Amino acid sequence: MTNREEEKELQACLPIPVDPDSFNPDCDLPYGLETIHIYQAMNEFIDFIGFINGQLKTKEMSRLEGFLMPASFSSIVGEFMNMSIPKYCPTLVKNQYHNGHPDLIPVNTFPDNAVQYSSQGLEIKGSRHLSGWQGHNPESVWLMVFCFDSNTSSDKIKNVDPKPFVFRAVYAAKLEEDDWNFSGRSATSRRTITASINKQGHNKMKGNWIYEDPSNL
Repeated sequence: MTNREEEKELQACLPIPVDPDSFNPDCDLPYGLETIHIYQAMNEFIDFIGFINGQLKTKEMSRLEGFLMPASFSSIVGEFMNMSIPKYCPTLVKNQYHNGHPDLIPVNTFPDNAVQYSSQGLEIKGSRHLSGWQGHNPESVWLMVFCFDSNTSSDKIKNVDPKPFVFRAVYAAKLEEDDWNFSGRSATSRRTITASINKQGHNKMKGNWIYEDPSNL
């Protein structure tokens, strides 16, 4: 690795800070959640990924986003938000039911703060994309998507330069079943069953933007 390449890799270990001025003060948020809680959770992830990648660098190992499958890294972003948001928002708690839906539920609403399925709460996703978000089923639920940019495990093969992690935007809205397009599968297909947010649902999400970093959109 040349000195220039080494410098780029070092810079990529330092995630771009969350801009407190890029939050929408007029956005609609449910269950007592506020933009300050989201800001604090996002900052915590920035600290996390910066620390992890810095430590990996000392051992000459790849950054986290550089060796995980893209979907796995997106899941880490979403799961971190599920863990972190309730630390700052006392009215939401992580759903304690294994693979329960949604991810975050109103505190003290269900026994042991656990429910297998409910329309009450907030589903969280991490995504590298600013549109085209998917789920497993068309659902009536609040959805919040944390959009980010980072390297992926295939970037070295594609000769993509190292780049730091950055949160690009956060969108949220109360979606209904008709805000999704369901894609089933044939009896012989192994493709994962998915539902995609349609134009109507996409407009709801974008119209209620929570955070947008204008330099990274």
